[in-house]
Amino acid sequence: MRESAVSSKLYDQNLIVFDGHCVLCSGFFRFMLRHDRSRCFLFATAQSPLGQKLYQELDLPTQDFETNLVIVDGVVYQHLDAFAAAMRQLPGMWRLLSLCRFLPNALKNPAYRLIARNRYKLFGKSSTCLVPGPDIWARFVSDGY
Repeated sequence: MRESAVSSKLYDQNLIVFDGHCVLCSGFFRFMLRHDRSRCFLFATAQSPLGQKLYQELDLPTQDFETNLVIVDGVVYQHLDAFAAAMRQLPGMWRLLSLCRFLPNALKNPAYRLIARNRYKLFGKSSTCLVPGPDIWARFVSDGY
């Protein structure tokens, strides 16, 4: 968790940055669209100009995205903490999934990395990013697609 120059400009917006080619990551995006009824989050793909800037600022690879980024109140979360931060914003029972943030780092970080490194083998890869309709397009932040 840390604040970056770009994320500090987004302090009033909660944002999820995801790999638009990864089937698992896009599934998380669709899940959040369905369950974020209060429209708390905006979205950006990791391949977008904004996504690329964020990954560069955080010294993360800009071609191989092994983590989604979740920004809440200007703080950038990565790995399983990103998932937990997103779940913490959802209503009802989904909020319980945010408890995974309390798992020991020695357990959660290797488990997350194992899945992230094998996500294309396990879940597949799209040859193109999704093409959002007008209702979904409105949920993308400027320069986020």
